Amino acid sequence: MAAMQSGERRTTLADVAAEAGVSVALASIVMRGASGAGAATRARVLEVAQRLGYQPDSRARLLRSGRSRLIGVVFDVRHPFHTDLLTGLYDAAGAVGYELTLSAVTPRRDERTAIDGLLQDRCEALVLFSPRTKVADLGVLAARMPVVAMMRPVRQRDVDVVRTDDARGSELAVDHLVSLGHRRIVHVDGGTMPGSSERRQGYVTAMTRHDLNEYIRIYPGGPGEGDGARAAEEMRNDPPSAVAMFNDLSATGLLDVLRGHGHRVPGDISVVGYDDSSFSRLAHIDLTTVAQDVDALAGGAVRRAVARIEGTDVEHREVVIEPRLVVRGTSASPTGESGPA
Repeated sequence: MAAMQSGERRTTLADVAAEAGVSVALASIVMRGASGAGAATRARVLEVAQRLGYQPDSRARLLRSGRSRLIGVVFDVRHPFHTDLLTGLYDAAGAVGYELTLSAVTPRRDERTAIDGLLQDRCEALVLFSPRTKVADLGVLAARMPVVAMMRPVRQRDVDVVRTDDARGSELAVDHLVSLGHRRIVHVDGGTMPGSSERRQGYVTAMTRHDLNEYIRIYPGGPGEGDGARAAEEMRNDPPSAVAMFNDLSATGLLDVLRGHGHRVPGDISVVGYDDSSFSRLAHIDLTTVAQDVDALAGGAVRRAVARIEGTDVEHREVVIEPRLVVRGTSASPTGESGPA
C-alpha cells in the first residue's frame, strides 16, 4: 500500500494493520503500547504507522472511556483581547493535558447559540469570555457542568469567576493622568458590556480621591472603534485634556477622530486604553493602556475548570487579578504644564 497522498482520506488503524500484515487487534496493542506483541512485530507496525502518517484518534478513545478532556470556550470574534486570551488558554490547558474546543459569538451568532454548539461536543467544562448571559441562566448551565466566567463578576455560587480588578484598572489610568498634570479627565465607558460598570466606578473613585469631582464626565461608549469615534465627535466642541477609555479598540476609534480634527495626541489630548491588546503595541498606535494579565487569567480559568472537573476543589471561587499600567506614546503632560496639578 502506498503512503496516503494529500487530500485523500485519513489513514486508519485498519490501513496500518493491512500494510503490516497483522490483525487490527494486534496493531491496536502496538499503538497503545500494551503487552502482547513481539519486538519484530512492534517495530514493523510502528514503521508502517509512521510511513503512512497514521495518527491515533485520542479523542475517540477518551470518549469511549467516558472522558473527553475538552474545555469548551465561548469568545467574541469582535474583541481582539479575546484572541490574545485564547493564546494563553491553549498554553494553560495543554500544560495539564486538556484540549480546547471553541465556539464563536459573531454579529449574526449570539452567545446562546455558541454555548449550545459546545454542549453537543461533550465538553467537560465551559469557559465563557465576558459572558452576557443572565446570571440565572448561567446557574442552570452550571448545574450541567462546571462553568467559569471570565472578565465579569457573577453572583452565582455554582459559577466560578476569573477576572481583572477592573475598578482598580481605571483608577490606575486616572492616577497616571493626574500625575502628569491633567485635571479635565473624562471617561468613555463600555455601555452594557461586562466590566463597564466596574471601570466606570473606578474612574469616579479616582477622580473623587484627587478632588476632581467638578471635572467628572462620562461619555456613553461601547467596545468597538465606532463607539470611540462617536465619543470623540461628542467632545469635539469641549475637548478634555485627557481621556480614559473602556478598552483599546474603542481608543483607536477615538484616536482617529481626534487626529482628524487636528488634535495632537498626546500634545493636546492624552489617551489611555484598557486591555493591552496586541495591536496596541504596534508602532503607529503605541497606546498607553491598562494591561490585563493574560497568563494569570488563562491559568486561573483552566485551574478552576480542571478542579471542578476532577473534584479536587468544588467550592465557589472568584479569582481577581491585579491590572498594571503600561505607559507608551499616547499620554504626556498637558501642553505647557508638568507635574501634578
